[in-house]
Amino acid sequence: FPNNTDIEFPCPDGAVWFRMQIHALAEIRPLTADRLPDYANVIRNSFATVARDFGLTKENCPYHPAFISDEALVKKIKDGYMTFGYFVGDTLFDFVAITNMGGGIYEVNRLSIFPEWRHYGYGKRLLGFCKEKVKELGGEKINIEIVEENKVLKEWYAANGFVHTGTEKFEGLPFLIGHMEWRAI
Repeated sequence: FPNNTDIEFPCPDGAVWFRMQIHALAEIRPLTADRLPDYANVIRNSFATVARDFGLTKENCPYHPAFISDEALVKKIKDGYMTFGYFVGDTLFDFVAITNMGGGIYEVNRLSIFPEWRHYGYGKRLLGFCKEKVKELGGEKINIEIVEENKVLKEWYAANGFVHTGTEKFEGLPFLIGHMEWRAI
């Protein structure tokens, strides 16, 4: 439900109607360096399911997000990641980074959701937040890269307005990289 949504419903015998106002407890906030290990943990746990499903290991795919180190994330942040998290209170359960690639093009990186928090619409809301943030920053396009063989993820991004633009094979990766984009205009 959106923030501050009124809902009405009857009691089981229909004699009384109830009205409740729902307040969303989850909020997206910019991330600060003091919780960096928490962010890396969300990324690792989120992408662990992909690594398992596609047989990725530290040996055959050491740079996959399932194996990201705290140090590697620090480097990404220093290189320009704008990081955001989805919180309930002080509990972080989603992570995303937006990177300005220049020329009105941005990348969404490491969209990560703890597996137990999936299928409640948080990923869609976080992606919507990214789209609005990119427009606010004057961006015209968002690029993403996915494991091309991950049909479920590809369909999810397509359902959220992204168009598949091609594939690329990198030496040393045991899968194809799929490229998708979303245009603000």
